Amino acid sequence: MRKNTFPNTSVELETFSNSFYTVFKSYVALTKPRIIELLLVTTVPTMFLASNGWPDWYLVLATLIGGSLAAGGANALNNVVDRDIDALMDRTAHRGLVTGKISVRGAVALGLTLSLLSVMWLVSQVNTLSAFFAASAIVFYVCVYTLLLKRRTTSNIVWGGAAGCFPVLIGWVAVTNSISIAPLILFLIVFWWTPPHYWPLSMQYKDDYAKAGVPMLPVVADRKVVTKQIVLYSWLMVITTLVLPFFSELSILYVISAVILGYLFLAEVYALKKRASSDAFDIKPMKLFHGSITYLALLFLIIGLDPLLSL
Repeated sequence: MRKNTFPNTSVELETFSNSFYTVFKSYVALTKPRIIELLLVTTVPTMFLASNGWPDWYLVLATLIGGSLAAGGANALNNVVDRDIDALMDRTAHRGLVTGKISVRGAVALGLTLSLLSVMWLVSQVNTLSAFFAASAIVFYVCVYTLLLKRRTTSNIVWGGAAGCFPVLIGWVAVTNSISIAPLILFLIVFWWTPPHYWPLSMQYKDDYAKAGVPMLPVVADRKVVTKQIVLYSWLMVITTLVLPFFSELSILYVISAVILGYLFLAEVYALKKRASSDAFDIKPMKLFHGSITYLALLFLIIGLDPLLSL
C-alpha cells in the first residue's frame, strides 16, 4: 500500500495562523492602544466644545483616525528607542521588540508609515493646522521626550507629558481651523494632570526604572518629596479646570462637576500623601493612578456634554 506523502496542511495552516496572530498582536501592542484610547477621550469632547454643540460626524471620525495614526506611529517609534531599557524592566520585558517577535526594521517601518499617513490623512480630510499639531506631537514625543529628556532629567515626565496634550489642540483646530485661549487652557489641564497620573505608576515600579537607569522622580527622591510634587501639580490642574469657563461657553453644570471631581481627586492625592508620610511599606499609589484616568475621562465627558445640554 502506497504511503501518503502529502503534508498535513491543516496543521501547517493552524501553525501559520497562530504565528501570524501572535506577530500581529505584537505589532498592535507596539502602538500602545490603551494610551491611544486615553488620548482620544480628550479629543472628542474638545470638538463638541469647539462646535458649541454637535460637530460634523465625518469630521469627528476623520480626526479620530488621524489622531490614532499619529499616536500609534509615535508610540511605535518610542518603543524602538526604548527597547534597551524595556529589556531591563519586568513591566516591559514582554514587549515584541524585546522578545524578538518584532524586528527593529519592522517597528521603524510601522512607526514611520503610521506617522506619515496621519499627516497626509489630516491634511486631506481635516485641515493643515490639525496635521501640523499631529506632526508636532510626534516629533515632540519621540525626539524631545524619548531621546532627550527621559534618561537625563527627573522632570522628564513633566515636559514629556506635553505630547499627550496635543490631542485637545488637534480636536479644537479640526473644528475651528484656528487657535484661541480655550484650547490652550485644555492643554494646560492635561499638562498639569500628567505628573499626578504618571508619578504614582513610577512609584509602583520605581525598582524597574532604577534597574534601567531612568531617573524618574520616585527613583531619585523619597516618597514624601514625590507626593508633595503630586499635590502641587494636582492643585494647578484643579484651578485650571475652574479657569476654563471664563474663556468658553461652559455652564454652571460644568463648574459644579469640576469642583466635585476636583475635590475627589485632591482627596485621593492627600490620602496618598498621608500614606507616604507613614511607615507603611505599600502606600498603594496605583489607587491614584487608576483614579486619575477616571477623573480625566469624567471631566472631559462633562466638557463634551455641557454644550449639548445647553442647547
